[in-house]
Amino acid sequence: MRLDPFTVEVIRHGLSAAAEEMSLVMTRSARSPLLREAGDLSSAITDARGDLVGQGRDIPIHLGAMAYTVPELLKVLPVSGLNDGDVLIYNLGALGGNHLNDVKVVRPVFVDGDIVAFAISLAHWPDIGGTWPGSYFAKAIDTFQEAMRIPPVLIATAAGVNTPIMQLLKANVRDPEACEGDLLGQIAATKAGERRIVELCRQHGKDVFTVALARLHDLSEIEMREAIRELPDGVYEGEDYLDDGGAGGEPARIHVKITIAGDEATFDLSDSADRASNFCNTTPFIARSAVAYSARIMSGREMQQNAGALRPLTIVTRQGSILEPGWTAAVAAGNHETSMRIVDAIFRGMQDAIPERLSAGGTTTASVLFFAEPRSDGSWKMLYEVHGGGEGARHDRDGVSATRVHLANTSNTPAEVIEANYKIRVEQQTIRRESGGAGKYRGGDGVVRSYRILAPSMHLTTCIERMVIPPFGMQGGQPGETCRVSLIRNGANVEIDGKSNLVLQQDDLVTIESCGGGGYGIAKEISR
Repeated sequence: MRLDPFTVEVIRHGLSAAAEEMSLVMTRSARSPLLREAGDLSSAITDARGDLVGQGRDIPIHLGAMAYTVPELLKVLPVSGLNDGDVLIYNLGALGGNHLNDVKVVRPVFVDGDIVAFAISLAHWPDIGGTWPGSYFAKAIDTFQEAMRIPPVLIATAAGVNTPIMQLLKANVRDPEACEGDLLGQIAATKAGERRIVELCRQHGKDVFTVALARLHDLSEIEMREAIRELPDGVYEGEDYLDDGGAGGEPARIHVKITIAGDEATFDLSDSADRASNFCNTTPFIARSAVAYSARIMSGREMQQNAGALRPLTIVTRQGSILEPGWTAAVAAGNHETSMRIVDAIFRGMQDAIPERLSAGGTTTASVLFFAEPRSDGSWKMLYEVHGGGEGARHDRDGVSATRVHLANTSNTPAEVIEANYKIRVEQQTIRRESGGAGKYRGGDGVVRSYRILAPSMHLTTCIERMVIPPFGMQGGQPGETCRVSLIRNGANVEIDGKSNLVLQQDDLVTIESCGGGGYGIAKEISR
């Protein structure tokens, strides 16, 4: 079939707009502040085979993993078992997944009796059961201690919501009403995606729509191959470290060997540390997601990230390593901490080859503080706080302060929302001055935020990297300051580890000082 290139572009933008609308529906209808305010969610559209073709402007680490979500699902649930109106829910890592809090809701889209696409809504549930409120248990020895594991099951059909499954889910989470509201929002989001996809098929014809999706993959493959061909051939190696999780509690190494050969690139991560002793393991799908993001940055192009763009990339992990630890390993933190180390290792490996396309190390940690407030009826209210920090400087400018970098793309929860919904008072919100690294261009500064506990008790989880290993400088720039977290109780300082679970008391003051970005280039003067 000969395709009008303008029609292909119209369909491409239509898919992107559909995914954007899905995220908007989710944000407007979600119950949890984490989704409604911070936006810890993503939307995507795949073709009938499950290959990613459209995505919203959401969270890169989610979107990269969603490239594998439906293909892995279809290995265990053939399309012949699906019907118009079906909506599936699951969170298993083996099915193109990440950590268990990221719940996928998938709707096959039928046109004239055939599946033409899948609409996917991914949302981070603030609690999904497990040992500790919030489902982040720092000392978890396996994933069974972390959260409820959901295999692919029908949460809805053409007849409506599957009430027994909804009841099962609500019975195993600590905030069932918020869980139900968030899940109904995800179902509604996939319905919005379905409506737009069907409209595209009716407008252009189902056959044209299907062939256009294949063409989009081919175009992205061509563009990625052209971008790789512009890179100098060679073998490049880089490494970075997680603060701990290695043998004997030592830093855990993330190592990459990058081979550029013509129009193909291989990213070999097999020399990374063995399975971590904490919850910083991650799935090979998250490793691939981090590599796909990095390759897009290396390309220097604003290309569409779809399945075609992955074809020139070979990504290698090692069974038994921190990046392929087996499906029973604890992985809660690896989603947003270990994935960031992969990006940093790749940037460090390529910094001399394409310095003008890369930035120095930034606040590559989600800097999570998770507060869980018990209610009198036995349920809990969850506040999942992700903190920005300093961006690494670049070859032509200083880093931005108080922002998210790379794979994280969430917003902060406004202080007014926190104080209106939780027994917490935000006593300080400011820039952490002088925390960015020096250089010809300085790294951005981190943030400082303090939380006063007003409830009789509250559970706290910390999930913070860059407390030991600072964000690196590039081309002679100085590293940024490491992250700090403190607890003041009865006027005394109480030490808090970056990965811990503890119970807070009334009037405790918890303060996080996020890290600054690394500097770029050698400064003529170290001082400002």
